[in-house]
Amino acid sequence: MNQKNNFWELIKGLFKENPIFCLVLGLCPFLAVSTSLDNAIGMGAAATFVLVASNVIISLIRKKVPNKIRIPIFIVVIASFVTMASLFMQAYLPALNKALGIYVPLIVVNCIILGRAEAFASKNNTLSSFLDGLGMGIGFTLSLLLISLIREFLGTGSLKLFGITLINIPMQPAMIFILPAGALLVMGLLLALFAHIRNKKYEVKE
Repeated sequence: MNQKNNFWELIKGLFKENPIFCLVLGLCPFLAVSTSLDNAIGMGAAATFVLVASNVIISLIRKKVPNKIRIPIFIVVIASFVTMASLFMQAYLPALNKALGIYVPLIVVNCIILGRAEAFASKNNTLSSFLDGLGMGIGFTLSLLLISLIREFLGTGSLKLFGITLINIPMQPAMIFILPAGALLVMGLLLALFAHIRNKKYEVKE
């Protein structure tokens, strides 16, 4: 039973409780940086690291944190790991850090991370919190990769990963897809698609 529960904690963030397409959280950085696969991988990795690390620490200290000041303490824990991620990027990935800009420090106030700390890590054991953070982080990263792939391909006619051209099709790119309006358009269509899939699944069960 425990193994089954642990497996569920890991995979729930991939689809059923996907933080983007089901819970619709953290859309500000999600839409802002989803212009390329490089940005998606960088932001996804940073957010996953912070999710996992903060979930584990908050789970470990949850019984010692006074209820009245739990949110400020959670924010301090999250901010500490965000600072680590930001300094690592500045030192070893300066180009990616520049591309992501202010959105790396803003992970501190990302609704997904604070939400998991408050709703899950503060109420569950360390292993479950670790798996929850990892699953939610992977779900966030895959969602970011999906929308980035669509926007980059339609907006530029090519796909590049860390300077290597994966696909290059001679086509007239639709520039709107790399603009903010394109982000909202693609996001709206993907939300509708996921909602349709969920509704079909429930209809089959009934």
